[in-house]
Amino acid sequence: MTVSVDDFKKALQLWGSGVSVVTTCSEKFGNQGMTVTAFTSVSVSPPQILVCLNALADTGEGIGESGRFAVNVLTDAQQEMSNQFAGGSSQAQRFANTPWQLGGSGVPVLTESLMSLECTVVEKVRAGTHWIVVGEVQYSHCREGAPLLYYCGAYRQLADS
Repeated sequence: MTVSVDDFKKALQLWGSGVSVVTTCSEKFGNQGMTVTAFTSVSVSPPQILVCLNALADTGEGIGESGRFAVNVLTDAQQEMSNQFAGGSSQAQRFANTPWQLGGSGVPVLTESLMSLECTVVEKVRAGTHWIVVGEVQYSHCREGAPLLYYCGAYRQLADS
C-alpha cells in the first residue's frame, strides 16, 4: 500500500526548498520558462544537475526539442517572478517584464536571479507525472543576493537576510 496523494503532499510541504525558474528556447516554441522547486546537483565531475518538470508543462517540450535549458535560482525579492512563471500567463507574458538575455548556450538567462546554470540535456527520464531532466552545466553565472525559499505552502526568506 502506498501513501495517499494528500499525505504525500503534506509531507513534502515540510521540505524547505529554493525556488527556480527553468528556461529554454527552441525554434518551434521560442522562449519558454516555468517555476520549479525540484532542482539539485548530481555530479561535480562532470558538472551535472537535475530538474523535475511536470509532464503536462509545455516548457518540457521546448527542452526536448532544443536539448538545452537554464536553471535560474530566484532571489528573495522575486516572488512576483516566481508566480508569473508558475502559470496562468502565456510564455510571451512571462518574459515581457522579466530582465533576461540569451546566454552562451542560446537559452534565456534571467539576469537578476541569484545564479543561473546553462545546461545541455544528458538524460530525460519519465517518473510518474514528471520528467527528470539531467543537464551538464556549460555556463555558470553567480550574482549577489539571498535565495527565495518555499516552505509549508508559502514563500520564505533566510532569517539573516
